[in-house]
Amino acid sequence: MFSTRLRFCLEWLVLTLTLTVRPIGTLHLTLGVMSFPKDEGLEKAVALLKTLIPRKILADIAEAPPAVEEGKPAGPLPSPLSVTLKGLHSMQPAAKASVLYAPPVDDGGGLLIKFCEKLRSAFQEAGLMMEDSRPLLLHATILNTMYVKGRNASRGGGGGGRGRGREKLTIDARQILDRYDDYSWIENSPVEKIAICRMGAKKQDDGDEAYEVEAEIDVI
Repeated sequence: MFSTRLRFCLEWLVLTLTLTVRPIGTLHLTLGVMSFPKDEGLEKAVALLKTLIPRKILADIAEAPPAVEEGKPAGPLPSPLSVTLKGLHSMQPAAKASVLYAPPVDDGGGLLIKFCEKLRSAFQEAGLMMEDSRPLLLHATILNTMYVKGRNASRGGGGGGRGRGREKLTIDARQILDRYDDYSWIENSPVEKIAICRMGAKKQDDGDEAYEVEAEIDVI
């Protein structure tokens, strides 16, 4: 249901926005970006990832009570993480947009964002990820004009072609944002993996694209 529904919506956007939509296999929530020239530091990042215990992190967030006696359960297991993506936002002013994304809906307790912040902090404290004072903006990129080939000027205002090098392509996304303002892309989709991936999606045998996974762990 999820795959079919999402693919249908993406096909509609593809027809109207000239292949700027991200392939389904690339949809993800980014926690941060790490830079490893010549892969130096990658091994350390993978080792750190494998030491993380997502269930414990979730329990700490939920403040699960400790076991009264050794060998007895410490209370109910933390609820599995799930994601609902609803609406469509722009990273830029809507009239000159280049990136459109679907934000995850807050579950009321902020469990997802708190969990992701703790994961990001672990890599920042280990010196593997740059410190960032800005709040973590969880988002699933739906459209990015940087993937349009053969374009060198913005569309829908400004710029012309006189700038040095390639100019960012922008679109007037106001009607699209209005149309998808309350749209549910996915509902209660379980979060199953935490992964370190290489940038740059690669073509798959089925025609989709996906990021190359260096290492991953199960959430629960």
